[in-house]
Amino acid sequence: MRRSYAAISALYATLLAGCNSLFFYPEHAIVDTPEQHGIEYQTMQFRAADGVKLSSWFLPARATDGGKAKGTVLFLHGNAENISTHFRSVAWLPAEGFNVLALDYRGYGESEGTPSVAGIQLDIDAAMRALLARPDVDPDRIFIFAQSLGGSLAIAYVAHSAYRAHIRALVADSPFSDYHRIAREKMAGTWFTWPLQWLPYLTVDDTYSPAASVRAVRPIPLLLIHGDQDAVVPYQHSQALFEVAREPKELWIVPGAGHTRALANDEVRKRLVEYLERYAGS
Repeated sequence: MRRSYAAISALYATLLAGCNSLFFYPEHAIVDTPEQHGIEYQTMQFRAADGVKLSSWFLPARATDGGKAKGTVLFLHGNAENISTHFRSVAWLPAEGFNVLALDYRGYGESEGTPSVAGIQLDIDAAMRALLARPDVDPDRIFIFAQSLGGSLAIAYVAHSAYRAHIRALVADSPFSDYHRIAREKMAGTWFTWPLQWLPYLTVDDTYSPAASVRAVRPIPLLLIHGDQDAVVPYQHSQALFEVAREPKELWIVPGAGHTRALANDEVRKRLVEYLERYAGS
């Protein structure tokens, strides 16, 4: 029995070495595009500060009464697949008058490189620079909307971004509060890994912990959205972030919604548009 436990420990020590890689499950294949849904889009490519070539999709806002977009949303997706399976989370925003830039992190979709938490901070920064260079983007009306892992990455990014002055608000949907905490919870979920819950504290890099960064998001408004039936990232993660964050902040716990599914509700979408319009006009 002692030998079996030692073997299991050795296995997980190996698996969790450089454990941040276990947060990423990229796919290169593009399985869907906005065009297939009658939505206009443009492919944008640019380079991160370390030279990695990144790919993204820009969905222009549809004509509004004033003829200009209400604002631009930088969309950061979750940890699996690529923008071709995630863009529908924001494909409805152009009809509401908002441009959208959907970014594929390094190693995802048609972006080069290998994903890492530190590397993706550079990717988000590059996407911000690309947006600020576009003549059809108001540099003072940029929002970040991020889901799951993207939400956690975005909190750390916004807290320390050189482009904070251009960000009107940050919306994080279903984020986790801390890399150690979520890794420990996942290991506690099965009998096989339950005895090894201590490993993440030794092997997971928590440098970009959302909980450690969220206070520094202020004065940028922060909105946290989470379904109370989220079986992937429990809604208590958003509650923990909300408690630490400083005003202005809001927390929407959506009854009956699962992981990143709150915006499947039309009323939640309407409420989000009103939130974006409030800060776009201020």
